[in-house]
Amino acid sequence: MHKRLLDHLRTAVMLLDDELRVCYLNPAAEILLSTSASRIIGQVLPDYFRDDGNAHDALKQCIEDGNPFTRREAKLDVAPGVQVTVDYSITPLQEPGYPMALLVEMQGLDRMLKISREEALVHAHQATRALVRGVAHEIKNPLGGIRGAAQLLERALPSADLAEYTRVIIDEADRLRSVADRMLGPRKPPAFADVNVHECLEHVRQLLLAEYPQGVRILRDYDVSLPDIPADRDQLIQVLLNLMRNAIQALLESGTEDAQVLLRTRVLRQFTIGSTRHRLVLRVDIEDNGPGIPEELRETLFYPMVSGRANGSGLGLSIAQSIISQHQGLIECDSEPGRTLFSLLLPMELPEANSATSVPA
Repeated sequence: MHKRLLDHLRTAVMLLDDELRVCYLNPAAEILLSTSASRIIGQVLPDYFRDDGNAHDALKQCIEDGNPFTRREAKLDVAPGVQVTVDYSITPLQEPGYPMALLVEMQGLDRMLKISREEALVHAHQATRALVRGVAHEIKNPLGGIRGAAQLLERALPSADLAEYTRVIIDEADRLRSVADRMLGPRKPPAFADVNVHECLEHVRQLLLAEYPQGVRILRDYDVSLPDIPADRDQLIQVLLNLMRNAIQALLESGTEDAQVLLRTRVLRQFTIGSTRHRLVLRVDIEDNGPGIPEELRETLFYPMVSGRANGSGLGLSIAQSIISQHQGLIECDSEPGRTLFSLLLPMELPEANSATSVPA
């Protein structure tokens, strides 16, 4: 009965003997550590724990003195290139007539940390958008008066040659008004309809292949079993075009050898976006092998007027995030030298008909 209870726990549990050999691990631990019981039982505990240089010594010390300890947000290298973040507790077990054993309890944190970051990103974007919209409105109001006064002044000028100066005022007022309109983002809510995301991706892919006929390969890794999703096709194409064009321009400007962009589609089940769990979520990945995004820009990438390119407006990603936010989705970014990944997350059910449930904090 005890083993059955442990096997059904969601908390990862592992038992070590006094030589730090694995005696038992439950299915939750197998999943967390990306291994199997048949493979690891009887083996010395792999060098998973690297949250500090004394972690292995701490296990030995725990066997010697019998004092339990806990580590928070420890990094476990469970496989080549695979790292998980966990809280783990070590409890010594001493049975009469038996050597000391260690009970290891591990709680995976990666998904919870990711949910927290996503929720913070959503709230930060909402607050920033509210601020930007207020500023944009304040800009537009006096611009109308400036433009109107310049037009009246133009009519009253004694010489037509002087109209050149009023024309500059009118043109610059129009340019600033256009910038303010872009800062305000989409003017209308999404017109939801059934949309084939692969058709949208192929449409954008063909546009960009025509725009950039040489220098970049656009690869595809589609899950062709995906059904149509509720979305505004035009707005979705606008977002995909912005993300893919950014990737291609970054590759071309950096002169990356064998430059390529990978388009990937997958479905996620029982996935949380922000603080809301959705039954099915579409994930569209746009991955490139460019130089990566500078570290100082990664936290503010979706803020208005932030751009990593000299000629960038800094509005494209902010507007894209606003559009996807209206679809109850989110755009995430993960970047390092040689790999930049933008992930577009969209619920696969209409927001008003969504069976989403809130996830308690």
